[in-house]
Amino acid sequence: MNDPRVRSFQISPGDLEAAQLDDLIREIEQKSLFYHQEKKKSLRARYIYGTIFLIINLCAWFIRDYAQKALTLLPRKVIIFWDLSYVNFDIFNVESNVKADVSSCGPEGSHCFHTLGVLRVSLGCFIFFLIMFLSTWNTMKLHQAQNTWHSDNWSFKFLLLVSVMVATFFIPQLYIQIYGEIARVGAGIFLGLQLISVIEFITWWNNYWMPNNQSKQSCSFGFVMSIVFYIGSVCGIAVMYYFYVASTACALNIFFISLTVILLIIMMVMSLHSKVKSSLMSSGIMASYIVFLCWSAIRSEPSHTKCNAHTQNGHTDWITVLSFLIAIGAIVMATFSTGIDSESFSFQFRKDEAKEEDDIPYSYGFFHLVFSLGAMYFAMLFISWNLEHSARKWSMDVGWTSTWVKIVNEWFAAGIYLWKLIAPIVRQPRVHEQPQPTTTEVSR
Repeated sequence: MNDPRVRSFQISPGDLEAAQLDDLIREIEQKSLFYHQEKKKSLRARYIYGTIFLIINLCAWFIRDYAQKALTLLPRKVIIFWDLSYVNFDIFNVESNVKADVSSCGPEGSHCFHTLGVLRVSLGCFIFFLIMFLSTWNTMKLHQAQNTWHSDNWSFKFLLLVSVMVATFFIPQLYIQIYGEIARVGAGIFLGLQLISVIEFITWWNNYWMPNNQSKQSCSFGFVMSIVFYIGSVCGIAVMYYFYVASTACALNIFFISLTVILLIIMMVMSLHSKVKSSLMSSGIMASYIVFLCWSAIRSEPSHTKCNAHTQNGHTDWITVLSFLIAIGAIVMATFSTGIDSESFSFQFRKDEAKEEDDIPYSYGFFHLVFSLGAMYFAMLFISWNLEHSARKWSMDVGWTSTWVKIVNEWFAAGIYLWKLIAPIVRQPRVHEQPQPTTTEVSR
């Protein structure tokens, strides 16, 4: 029993616990590495989806402005008789007659280009991201199968996207027009979500630069930045009065700009109120934002109006092209930034809850939902919210409908911000006054 050779093979309880601890540490490290890699793939995936959305926007623009003309320039005489649903291919001197069901595109393909073409591309994009939303909306952890579906399988998702895009061009015109009416509502919802995201960003920016309102340094910085933003807002108001109020006959522009001035004054006064927990810096940023919305609305007025002589003319120059490309980039950035901002809407995450290591970095379902609504939004911008007439080449969001949408958007933004200021006061529980003790009670 005391043989030293036997004792050398005995494992003490301490050695066993140490081995188990090493295995546990190794397992935790492997899981941490797995979660880190999955988060990187997930964060990379959102940029891929954003790139896909950008390409779809460019496709919608091409189909609106140039696709019908480009068909006539195809080599080898690829001639499509849309009204007879008949396709005649003459390629490599091989003639063949193929019956094709393309009657949904109407005579000469008129129902697959311009306004209806944009709506078809938008519908395909909407269906794709709706499928992604329905398949990922309840994803919470990185080890779930939905996480892999969101971040991988790009070949299959590419085939799915192309299939859906092609299928929309075989849908009858009536259903496309119905989708256009629905898209107006979806685009309005998207604008509402975007406004909330912008206001939350302004609040975050204010808290970031002014973490302590009691310190002299933060107060001085906030005061200087408030002056900068308010000066910028006043200059914007002056520029709009100068360029877009040619005479007293421009009553609508006077109304738009004057109401914006009133909103600026109200926001500044509310921010200075003692019971409102806000700073002039946040109201100054918001003031600049609604001035920009007002300017954008007036710029969307038709160019033939006398009060808007500085809008886009009928000629296509490099400024028009650059403005159009910037507008497309703005659409993609607005959709992308709103899609990753799920915390502002408390869909799956709560700001007061600590996130665990295996939690997904952002809400996949909300991300795809915003992109599906963004598909409706870009369609409305490309057709200027008008389902009856096609927009001019290299133009976007121009017309009286676009003007009123942007103006209502401005008023809605100001209303949300003002409500955000007064909501804590309105919701504050009332403190009932206690009865004052009498002199007799005090003496006792």
